[in-house]
Amino acid sequence: MAFINFVRDYERIARFRLGTFEGMMGPGIVFSLPIIHQIQKIDTRVTVLDIPRQTNITKDNAPLDVDFLVYLRVNLDDAEKAVLEVEDYTSAVVGLATTTLRAVIGDIDLDDVLSQRDRINELIRARLDSETARWGIKVTNVEIREIDPPRDIQEAMNRQMSAERVRRAVVLEADGTKEAAVTVAEGEKQSAILKAEGARQAEILAAEGDQQAAVLRAQGYADALKAIHGVASGVDANTMTLQYVDALKELGAADSTKFVLPLELTKMLGNLGDLTSQDD
Repeated sequence: MAFINFVRDYERIARFRLGTFEGMMGPGIVFSLPIIHQIQKIDTRVTVLDIPRQTNITKDNAPLDVDFLVYLRVNLDDAEKAVLEVEDYTSAVVGLATTTLRAVIGDIDLDDVLSQRDRINELIRARLDSETARWGIKVTNVEIREIDPPRDIQEAMNRQMSAERVRRAVVLEADGTKEAAVTVAEGEKQSAILKAEGARQAEILAAEGDQQAAVLRAQGYADALKAIHGVASGVDANTMTLQYVDALKELGAADSTKFVLPLELTKMLGNLGDLTSQDD
């Protein structure tokens, strides 16, 4: 009498004939004969393994309690390895994950373990996947759930974080004071520049005013000289002679008995004699 086995899409059956492996069967209906066939069913869906909490020592000798999850599945192309190469692949993966975690944590300092969880997850996953490939197992993901340092380390970390916050506050305050001083100095610099520029412009304007005033005064003197020259050029010799005669009259009315006459005056008096003789 044959047994009928219904194999789902996510399942495979390893069938042995008198102890000899025949292959992976399914999905669908798989027959097996009593005594002749032995079968072992494999689930190819992703399975989650909860790795028990364990104490690990970091690179700087700090003890940490860590527990994590491993997500794995049987590779369809190599499903027979999960039957032929390992007796219980689940237990094998748990043991391998435990030793892999200790190796990874032992190469990393405490601060990095606490701050680089994603990196540690990927390191564990890559190492597990390379080891379990010979069993036909694919490790798809690793997630650390808890990392618990001892109480004394936790207290030291809290003090360190408090000191770091104080340091950042001091740095921010110093930066603010520095920026304020720079702003004030920049304002004073701009003010001094503006004052100097204003004084320079004032001096330039004053110099330009003095220059224009000097030009105007010189222009006035030049115009006055031109006017005097124009009037003088219109006076003839007879007019000048009469002016000298009037001057002599004023001299004659004075108390002085001796007079010094310029040469030009004697010439004009000679001209005056000529004029009177012409009239006779």
